Amino acid sequence: MRVLVTGGAGFIGSHFVRELLSGAYPDLGEGEVVVLDALTYAGNPANLEPVAGHPRLEFVHGDICDAALVAELMAGTGLVVHFAAESHVDRSIADASAFVRTNVLGTQTLLQAAVDAGVGRFVHVSTDEVYGSIPEGSWPEEHPLEPNSPYAASKAASDLLALAFHRTHGLEVCVTRCSNNYGPYQFPEKVVPLFTTNLVDGLGVPLYGDGGNSRDWLHVDDHCRGIALVAAKGRPGEVYNIGGGTELTNAELTGRLLELCGRDASAVRRVADRAGHDRRYSVDIAKISAELGYAPRVPFEQGLADTVAWYRENRAWWEPLKAATAPAPAGTGGGGAGARR
Repeated sequence: MRVLVTGGAGFIGSHFVRELLSGAYPDLGEGEVVVLDALTYAGNPANLEPVAGHPRLEFVHGDICDAALVAELMAGTGLVVHFAAESHVDRSIADASAFVRTNVLGTQTLLQAAVDAGVGRFVHVSTDEVYGSIPEGSWPEEHPLEPNSPYAASKAASDLLALAFHRTHGLEVCVTRCSNNYGPYQFPEKVVPLFTTNLVDGLGVPLYGDGGNSRDWLHVDDHCRGIALVAAKGRPGEVYNIGGGTELTNAELTGRLLELCGRDASAVRRVADRAGHDRRYSVDIAKISAELGYAPRVPFEQGLADTVAWYRENRAWWEPLKAATAPAPAGTGGGGAGARR
């Protein structure tokens, strides 16, 4: 089966591609894997270097809003896994236009092309941020969407479009909504790589507000394994939450990173909270667990330690990215589904 992966040179998409080509997802077969990526600031060909030259991999540099290109790539495709997105909340607050174009128009372009080409399955990768904020408990998939940032609103719109294409056109769409991702190859504007690379370089880190905003943390390998389960066995027209089961406040996460990097609290710089900052996220994973047998496998303590070690050992990967990218306002904000890139 031919698989089209959008945003496959980004953080999560590239992990999915590397694992798919390694045979980690046998239910998805051993067909051709086509990566479509615009290589914006967060898309990086280096993320695919471990599988460069693989006989089943084709890389296409292009935009998901390019209807002609998308239609060409959809021909003969059996599965679409749609990661491509603008995902950093702070950037969406500064200017939401790219988020609407990519996340809404780009998704619509892909969905229409998938219908026209008779694609068998379309997995739309989304975020828990579409639910808004929850003071206690965890969101089930049926919870109303109450996005608070322009990024989250653009993802909510794309979720609804994807589900509407299932109901209207019969396209076999599944939507996944993940909690905050972490792991190797994550672009260094997100909190874990930003804080880690700053700390190992002797720099300070910016912590939003009182540090009490709480997130559930999900290793990228667990996330991609959940996506593969949905792609293979998910029920069309359904939404599946994917979580990691480790909830920490931003202050607690910062403390763990300080310890792993051998720094102390003097490295923390308190900054004004960002506009519309959601207080707490928590997804209920009972549905994907019961239906598809999903459970997170990477213990957070080990996953975080391994991630910090990866950034220590791979300066050649992240140093050029930090040097070349104009810094967006950053605190312990984005990192979730968002974390598509």
